[in-house]
Amino acid sequence: MKTKISSYFVLASIFLLSACTESPQNTKLLSDTKLSIATFAGGCFWCVESDFEKLSGVHHVISGFSGGQIANPSYKQVSAGNTGHVEAVQVYFNPEVIQYSVLLQAFWRQIDPTDSEGQFVDRGKHYRPIIFYHNKQQQKLAERSKHDLQSSHRYSQALTTEIKVLKNFYPAEEYHQDYYKKNPIRYKYYRYNSGRDQYLTKVWGDGLKIITTQQEYSKPADEVLLNQLTTLQYKVTQNEATEQAFNNEFWDEKREGIYVDIVSGEPLFSSIDKFKSGTGWPSFSKPLVSKYIVEKTDYYLVYPRTEIRSKYADSHLGHVFNDGPQPTGLRYCINSAALRFIAVDKLKAAGYGKYLNDFINHAKQ
Repeated sequence: MKTKISSYFVLASIFLLSACTESPQNTKLLSDTKLSIATFAGGCFWCVESDFEKLSGVHHVISGFSGGQIANPSYKQVSAGNTGHVEAVQVYFNPEVIQYSVLLQAFWRQIDPTDSEGQFVDRGKHYRPIIFYHNKQQQKLAERSKHDLQSSHRYSQALTTEIKVLKNFYPAEEYHQDYYKKNPIRYKYYRYNSGRDQYLTKVWGDGLKIITTQQEYSKPADEVLLNQLTTLQYKVTQNEATEQAFNNEFWDEKREGIYVDIVSGEPLFSSIDKFKSGTGWPSFSKPLVSKYIVEKTDYYLVYPRTEIRSKYADSHLGHVFNDGPQPTGLRYCINSAALRFIAVDKLKAAGYGKYLNDFINHAKQ
């Protein structure tokens, strides 16, 4: 049951449940390559679905179950607490309109992240909050988001919300989809008596408003970097050190793929634009995404040079010179220690699937 307060409505709903099937709408959404998927568990999926669907850039949200060992469970099975599943939702969103980091921001503003035994009036492990990540980029952003929230001291208790890889998701019965639209009076009655909104208003106040301009990429705290980076990576990105020529990871890398900031994951360069410069460092004729590149003038040598840094992590990457190949005539001379390489066949899993077409089109030329 959802709650003792709403037991009448839940008991009535059990008799109306149909077999758990894949929604035709879900199938259609999966075929839309412009959309990305995020999966969250935040207690009652009626409420979580409702809150996410209010966000601009979210196309649809599906209520269901995730994390357990039984395939295609029914609501009755999950609510009994013996399947290992939690009530969850899958959010289909356009990353060009709303970023995953904004979805995380919205998620924290829907739940009590310190409660691992349920959510609000709904008790039981099948109501506990979980972030299910689909790729490493989502995992990294989720872990950073949780760390930042804990460091904000908004909560005096430790955040117990789990961050787990998505292994399965089964849509709930059709009766549960868009419940807040189909049964507005019952939904509002349940939600008010659940205590969810009262708790969130108390904890967040005016902070409940979502800052949609939050960036997808950011720089972790220095103590995180010290554990995350090798000594050389830290010296290069944080202290403007230069690694040895011909003795670094990517100077002779020939595989197809992209190079991202080792600190933030910002997509910086592509193998399509990589060339053999003879300098002993990875060299590129242009950036993959210009907006993530910042140019600064440094005076470490006798003459001024144009330093290259990443926009959001502010990592020192290297320098750009005017002795590169045409048509740009530029040579972006970059430290391998500032980069992480993602091969073409790993792009989608790592959260960079939108760059696959670059390689497909390049192969046709």
